[in-house]
Amino acid sequence: MTPVNGLAIALGALALALAWPVPVLLARAKWPSAAPALALALWQSIALAGGISMIGALLLYGLQPFGDELWARVSEAANTVFAGPLPPGASLVTTFSLSAAVLLTAHLLANLALTSVRSQRQRHRHRELLSLLSSPLPDAPSTRVIDHPAPAAYCLPGAQSVTVLSEGMIALLTPEQLEAVIAHEHAHLQQKHHLLLDAFRSWKRALPWFPIATRAQDAVALLVEMLADDHARRLVGDGVLAAAIELVDATGSAGTVLGAPKDARTPEQRRTAIAARVERLTGARSTVGVIPRILVVAGTAALVIVPPVLVLTS
Repeated sequence: MTPVNGLAIALGALALALAWPVPVLLARAKWPSAAPALALALWQSIALAGGISMIGALLLYGLQPFGDELWARVSEAANTVFAGPLPPGASLVTTFSLSAAVLLTAHLLANLALTSVRSQRQRHRHRELLSLLSSPLPDAPSTRVIDHPAPAAYCLPGAQSVTVLSEGMIALLTPEQLEAVIAHEHAHLQQKHHLLLDAFRSWKRALPWFPIATRAQDAVALLVEMLADDHARRLVGDGVLAAAIELVDATGSAGTVLGAPKDARTPEQRRTAIAARVERLTGARSTVGVIPRILVVAGTAALVIVPPVLVLTS
């Protein structure tokens, strides 16, 4: 076995591990709710390292017949596309592997770009609709109120970010609880959670047959809610925020009106997520120890650094 073959196999094995057992274990773990920011960083590193490892494994194996050094092989392969012929060592398998690496890269990047453009267009259309059908909350021009009986609250990111509340939400909650909801939505805007959600939504759309993509999107969606909860709980306290979440959940409203972003989860998944958030606010505060935290940080950094280095130095 040549060194390149061994490296391609190692990257392929890492990609398989990051595609199934590792995300499954992370999704089932209890510690992410105690350190959502750390868990989000780990989810991002798993997605990034998994993609790079799979593409790198295909690329390294497919480039073998074209030379001994990576960039020389890439240049030779590019020249062969236009001038031919294939080198003597090329086979159907290596050609397929190289083609798959190029197509997979293009597919993932195209889906990321398409998801981003679609989201921006949807937000732009929704912002135009809000300008016609909502009014600013007194003393809070960046918060808009829509005349709708169902309790709803969401944020709309962009150059002029806004937080949207329904009349039903204002009527349902106490002033303190309403402050908690607004603080929660402001946290989504300040921390740019929409960019993270777009990235994982893109991954799911690019690989709809890939069960782990759905699992990752659901886990990340819950973690960003917990991060926003952490921001709100520092302002109003755990009890007020938990009560607001439970009141809104008790109405059975999905919180989607006027074309606001819809919650694609099933009612059971939504109830489970709400219960996890409330339990986190009302139960005993859990923490992640120093040693486990260091191990997670080290693992996250390794996943971001090692696969690209292995590919680039092959």
